[in-house]
This record gives sequence, structure tokens and C-alpha cells, in this order.
Amino acid sequence: MKTNRLLAAAALVMAIGASIAGFLGDTNMTRPITSEQTEVPFLHGPSAGAVAGQSELASLESADEWINSPPLTASALRGKVILIDFWTYTCINWLRTLPYVRAWEEKYRDQGLVVIGVHSPEFSFEKDLNNVRRAAKDLAVDYPIAVDNGHLIWRAFNNQYWPALYFIDSRGRVRHHHFGEGSYEQSEKIIQELLAETGVDGFEREPVSVNARGFEAAADWDSLRSPENYLGYDRTQNFASGGKPVLDKPRIYEVPARLSLNEWGLSGSWTARKETAVLNKPNGRIAYRFHARDLHLVMGPAATGTSVRFRVLIDGQPPGAAHGIDIDEKGEGTVTEQRLYQLIRQPHPIVDRQFEIEFLDSDVEVFAFTFG
Repeated sequence: MKTNRLLAAAALVMAIGASIAGFLGDTNMTRPITSEQTEVPFLHGPSAGAVAGQSELASLESADEWINSPPLTASALRGKVILIDFWTYTCINWLRTLPYVRAWEEKYRDQGLVVIGVHSPEFSFEKDLNNVRRAAKDLAVDYPIAVDNGHLIWRAFNNQYWPALYFIDSRGRVRHHHFGEGSYEQSEKIIQELLAETGVDGFEREPVSVNARGFEAAADWDSLRSPENYLGYDRTQNFASGGKPVLDKPRIYEVPARLSLNEWGLSGSWTARKETAVLNKPNGRIAYRFHARDLHLVMGPAATGTSVRFRVLIDGQPPGAAHGIDIDEKGEGTVTEQRLYQLIRQPHPIVDRQFEIEFLDSDVEVFAFTFG
């Protein structure tokens, strides 16, 4: 996506968030409060088809598993205000909304708000219940989680994006939805108005304030010129190592002498699979030309319980002060589990940079680059 389209889309989402404020004067809220559905770079997900004859809340009964809670049902939730948060644990866009969802849950839980995180996986490894449990613990997601490996709840809501918030009143009706990042004050006002409808008052009307750090910190949108990109065969773009990768066959690749902005390449022996690229021998490299404050890579060892050492360079040098939370100033780090790794958080000024990662051991799987 070209830069002007990227910025225009981000601005559109902010405008959509602002547009709901006009409805908040009607505390009876007799009509749904909805935001338009739009394609933007920080909204992504598979298309959904509605599940015939199944209401949104009733679909919770199709969850594969519940974490942090016994199974919740529509009848048990009657009389509660509910916030449904669709997530998948490697999604950087969801991770940047998480501090607000956690803060809302803590602030309003005693007032009658129930937050339910519906974990609908994007990658195959996100279907592993042990991975989801570990991520929930590491990310301090303490509210109820419905594991939706078959995307049945996703389809019942006709959802299409991570992240997605659905605001449900005490009678079980979806009254508002918000897709993507931002509009946090407007979303909190919706929660307050739905609670007020139930007769709850006395809560602090001032919106929550969060101190987000690491990959939960808001993106530097003004400097962002690189969209998300996948490394698997099915969805990759701008691959520069000799045409499209060869599917399911080991091949030796080389990074070209020069990469244009948002192009990437492989070096060494790799096997391209549908949703990932797998390193066959040690010392394989990935190079990526990007323009953003932050660079993240979703990756993991090919075998559970193993680890893969790596080192990162930026413009041919150790990152120093530009290192992310998962590497040191020398650019050294270790892949120990399947998750999102923050590799670069650079100080200003933000310019086009060349990122390189070399894996000192084999059998690493790389899935997607995201930026912020």
C-alpha cells in the first residue's frame, strides 16, 4: 500500500471513532451505535460467514475451551454489560489495544462489566492451548477467555478483524462495535452509557490513563511507511530473492545487492511453506528494507522446547540504542517460543533503514513482519 493510502486510511479510522460521540447524548440508546467497516493497514483477518440460526452471545457455547473462567453462557450473562474482544496473541494491533481493555476491565468489573476475550487464531501454532495459556499469563490477560479455534464465535459475530470490540447491553444486544486501534475515549463512553442504562452510577467518568510500554506502546503513526507483511508462500509480498519462493521445497536463496523500500529477501537454505518460511541450515539470513520506529517479527523454533540464537543488524551495524525489548544493544537474542518479538525500536529521526537478522542455528520458523 502506498504511503498516501496508508495515512489516509489511518485518518479515516480516527474520523470514524470521533463520529460516534454524537450519539452519546441519548442515554436510552434505543438504536445501535455502530462504526463503519473499513479496510485499513492495521485491521486484518479472514472473511466471516454468519452461522445460521445462532445469536452472537449464544455462540459462546461453541468455545473449544475457557481460560480464567468456567464456561459462560448468554443466559448467565443476562443483566450484565459485556465487552467482547476478538484477539490473537501475536497480533501487534491487538497488543497495542490491550492496555486499555485491561484498564476498563479493572475499572468497571465491580459495576457490572464483563470482558470476554475471544481468542480466534491466525496462525496454526496459535491453536495450541498451551501457547494461548502462556501468552495470557505473560500478557496479564486475567479476564475470561473463550478459545475459538474453529472461528465459530468469530463467524457468529460476522467478524472480520483483529482487533475487534463488540459492546453488548444488559439485554444481550450488540449496540456498538469498533474495529482496529484508537477511539479509546469513545469506546469507554459507550461502556459508561451501557452501564448507566442498568442503573449503575457513581463511577469515575474521567477516561482511563495507561502507561503502555514495550510492544503495547502506541505506534508512531506519523513515521510509519511499512505495512504488515507475511513470509509464508500464500500471502507474502515484495519478495526480492529471485521471484516467488518455491513452495515446500528446500532452496538456496540470496539477498539482492539492493532492496527498495518494503522489499525483503532470504539468504541461505530455506523452505517456503504456506504460512511460514523455515530455515534448513545454520546462518540463514533475512533482510528487510523498512521505514518505521518499530520492527517486530513473529517467529518460533520449529520444535517445541528448542531454541535458536540470532543476531540483528541495522544498516550493517549492531542496533545499539535502536534495539527492541527482545535483543540487546549488540543485536543478540534467542528464539525460545512461538510469539511476536520486538527487534527494533529506534529513536528519531525515522528514515529508510535496512534490517538484517541472521539465525546462528537452523530450524526456525518465521511468519510475519509488523511495524509501529
